[in-house]
Amino acid sequence: MIEKATLNDLKEILDLQHYAYITEANRFNNMNIEPLTETLDDLKKEYEKGIVLKMVIDNKIIGSVRGYTENNTLHINKLMVHQSYRGNGYGKELIKAIEELYQNKRYELFTSTRSIENINMYQELGYKIFKYKKIDDELEFVYLEKK
Repeated sequence: MIEKATLNDLKEILDLQHYAYITEANRFNNMNIEPLTETLDDLKKEYEKGIVLKMVIDNKIIGSVRGYTENNTLHINKLMVHQSYRGNGYGKELIKAIEELYQNKRYELFTSTRSIENINMYQELGYKIFKYKKIDDELEFVYLEKK
């Protein structure tokens, strides 16, 4: 089941985030990436700025995605699925759910160029690459959009 998260869910979502983004951190041998250093206060600010969805299975939050609107664009971020539940299409379900709440918008998201499975999933959902942003010698982001 996918639904809007409440303030009471944020601690569990942050714990999931810290666990889920270990995979991404390992790609760069860097445990200081923003999803791992984000605090509960940071997450509360994101919650107030936009929307946080949660996916619940057996009374446990196993996935989440966030977004906020700016102009006519929904910026989607922090898509995560617990490692034990990956490969079942839950990431796609979360993206479709947030898109459904914000119809008739342009959608934008980003991931690292090393996250090939994420890029492939987004492209399967109709997203197209429109820019790259080099952060440092190790990290480069790819931005995708869907109109």
